[in-house]
Amino acid sequence: MQSDQARTTRLLFSAELANGTVSDTELGSPEVRRATRVADVPARGARIAQQVLYKLGRIGYEEHVASPLLAARRAVLADRADGAPRLLVRVDEFPHYQAWDDPGRFGTAAFERFHAIMAEAGVPYLIATLPRISRRPLSPRRLGSRPLEDREVEILRRIAGEGVTLGLHGLDHRTRHESPRRRSELCGLDAQATDGLLERGLGELAEQGLPAPEVFVAPYNRFDAGQLDVLAKRFAIVCGGPESIGTMGFHRTPQWRGETVYLPSYAPFYGHATEVLAALEQGTEQVAGLWTPVVLHWGWEAEAGWRELECLVARMAGDAAPWQEFFDAVERSRGDGHKARS
Repeated sequence: MQSDQARTTRLLFSAELANGTVSDTELGSPEVRRATRVADVPARGARIAQQVLYKLGRIGYEEHVASPLLAARRAVLADRADGAPRLLVRVDEFPHYQAWDDPGRFGTAAFERFHAIMAEAGVPYLIATLPRISRRPLSPRRLGSRPLEDREVEILRRIAGEGVTLGLHGLDHRTRHESPRRRSELCGLDAQATDGLLERGLGELAEQGLPAPEVFVAPYNRFDAGQLDVLAKRFAIVCGGPESIGTMGFHRTPQWRGETVYLPSYAPFYGHATEVLAALEQGTEQVAGLWTPVVLHWGWEAEAGWRELECLVARMAGDAAPWQEFFDAVERSRGDGHKARS
């Protein structure tokens, strides 16, 4: 068993290890050890404090994630550290979780416009995929859900064939909690119930002839820290977002945790297209050579009229990495000589 820190270090230097620029024996500097330390999940009070500090801008991606990771790379690679950005674009979600209640705004026609913009720009992305659609999913009351419609399945099959990566987005996006601060489809479920939800979601996608996802994207970005081991048995990568700070704490990204890679995304790379674009236009030095998770919501971009998205994808073209490259880097970073999943 390789340590989480050792695997995280190899993921940070994945390209250089693959091409022989560096070897494992060169990755023991203090800067590397500090940057790749995988912290425990903090106690609840500390997580709440981190969430407050994040909202106040006191902790954030550039200072507390990118800066130490870049310092580690420069300590080893010197002037060779600043490679091209490796943006991992994740999109939430299709079908849209409000597709039943408001198909005019969040139905297939709007999503096809989104996909056309991404495809024309040549920007690869992962789509968080819902196996079922709920009626009024923001209510914890059981108000019904439906399977995917033929047109939704057809679109998912087509875009998967065009290179879009599918990630499982829970089962039906139904929150179990009324409060907006606690919305989650998973939090509070025990291990058996969590695994049952995953089994059902994966089964419904398989019944539609869709590829089995290797990535999990929790609805509302919330899952209990104790559920990570259950998720790790099925997924190579588990994504997070700002809301995950309250359940997992604030962590550097990406990092190995047990038998999965935890990939949270934070502002300014989690948000509206205009916010991501502003960060990239300030310069890509803060993400040079780093795996940088970017999260967009196509529903937000539809409501904004697409123009901001079009500007962003024109800027991202060439810097967005295919997810397969990340999958390959994850497998190489295991360091135990075998692939855990077929």
